[in-house]
Amino acid sequence: MARVTQRRRVRRLSADGATRDRADVLAGEEPLEIRIGGRSFSVTMRTPGDDFDLVVGFLHGEGIVTSWDDVAQIDYRSGIGADGMRDYNVVDVRLADGVPPPDPSLERHVYTSSSCGVCGTASIESVRRTGTHDLRADTTAYPLAELLGLPDRLREAQAVFDRTGGVHAAGLFTPGEDGRGLELACLREDVGRHNAVDKVVGWALRKRGMPLPGSVIQVSGRASFELVQKAALAGIPLLSAVSAPSSLAVELAEDLGMTLVGFNRGESLNVYTGGERVGGPG
Repeated sequence: MARVTQRRRVRRLSADGATRDRADVLAGEEPLEIRIGGRSFSVTMRTPGDDFDLVVGFLHGEGIVTSWDDVAQIDYRSGIGADGMRDYNVVDVRLADGVPPPDPSLERHVYTSSSCGVCGTASIESVRRTGTHDLRADTTAYPLAELLGLPDRLREAQAVFDRTGGVHAAGLFTPGEDGRGLELACLREDVGRHNAVDKVVGWALRKRGMPLPGSVIQVSGRASFELVQKAALAGIPLLSAVSAPSSLAVELAEDLGMTLVGFNRGESLNVYTGGERVGGPG
């Protein structure tokens, strides 16, 4: 498997005319073909690593699996790449008995780029899916100070970003064992925003199950429609983003009863929906 990061020689040019050759560290990016029962379902660009979590999280977002019990087997279908080395860019999932295969209309007929979570979906009606978790029933209140602290806590745990400066991150924060405060349960990094979230959701599905009451997912970039959808399907009541949400993301969050926070920069934040969950500064 390719490394999560790769080194490459670059030439650094400065305004004062100085030049310097140096080594730079790049975030890995490779295609991953997802197969279900041996049949190709989608191809996505991703940073190698945590591939099984990525695939399971992706299939959960597609409505194909709802629990870890729906997966009978997941494995690489590795072959030999052009360089003569084994590659691990094909993952095949065998669904458990009784789990229906995906509708052919859900198949991605073009590859999914690292910047788009819904590119290539065959039918626009299949994009907006109804989750099984009632987010409005989750009345968790989050102190403002704790929410403001999440971006820094996420950033401190971003090991790949420290080396490359070229990946997104998603962090799942869950209630502490004593029921007070939020603990970082899982952090994943990837060149794609939606991939990072899928890796977190896949991990949670495998380790915790769904839904995830009282939890928060913090992302390092903007909040798009597909990120809101993925979080809602996982039963996560609050999505916090460092940057802006899209208009469709806000509409969907409002419809689903999710709290959507944007421009969370540590000192202030914007609450777009579900403001009743955001408490005072204490």
